[in-house]
This record gives sequence, C-alpha cells and structure tokens, in this order.
Amino acid sequence: MRYYDDFQVGDVEVTRARTITETDIVNFAAFSGDWYPLHTDIEYAKKGPFGERIAHGMLVLSVATGLMPLYEMAIVAFYGMDKVRFTAPTKIGDTIHVELEVIEKQDKGDLGGVIALKESIKNQKGEDVAVSTMRVLIAKQQS
Repeated sequence: MRYYDDFQVGDVEVTRARTITETDIVNFAAFSGDWYPLHTDIEYAKKGPFGERIAHGMLVLSVATGLMPLYEMAIVAFYGMDKVRFTAPTKIGDTIHVELEVIEKQDKGDLGGVIALKESIKNQKGEDVAVSTMRVLIAKQQS
C-alpha cells in the first residue's frame, strides 16, 4: 500500500494496457445515454473528421481510471480533474495505457494529502489521446 509520504514529485508510473472495442462503445452509449452518431453510426462517422467511429471521451477517461493501480494506493477520495484535453481520437482497436507523473503534493494534515498527477493517456503508437491533471486524496500512514 502506498501512502501520501511514499509519493515524491517526479515519480512516474506506467499502467498496463487495454484495447478499446466496439462492445465498449456500444455498452458505454447504452449506459450513459450518449448515442451521438460520431460514436455509434458507421455511415455518419465515415463522413466525419476522423473517417470512422471514435470512442467517447468519457469512455476513454473511464477506461483509464480502471487501468490505474488504485488498489495499491491508500486513497481516501478522488479529489478532481483539471485541464482535461482530448488531443487525438481513440478508435476501435486502439490499445491505451496511462502514464502518471506526480507533479505536486499538498499536505492536508491528519486527513492525508492531495497528490496531483499529470495523467497522459496514450495509444499503442505512444501518442497522447487525452491529458489532464488528476488529484487524489491519499491517507498518511498511521504510526
């Protein structure tokens, strides 16, 4: 288990990877109610800027969250995300992973501390498809 004091600014971690499938897109559309045709209509998407269907941005963020080693961290709470940008499309068949870099620590007293992570979601070519700053509240180890 990693606690607040175990994290240092500059630490980098690379997650495992996962391929985005058509089933992911259909299930996410059904779950979220977002049936925008760029994600779900082959003919519409062929005429769009990417020439094919792409994954929902929120699907990409959700999958990225599932790839993170959250079970290894003494997380108290998700604290938020800043500066979220989708920098390239994620297509069916793309395999994404996450690179996390600790960029800031903010002590919150007995509660623990907030760790700011530069989150870079990358495809199989190493291209960023989404970037953000994620903040998590991490417990301090009790002595």
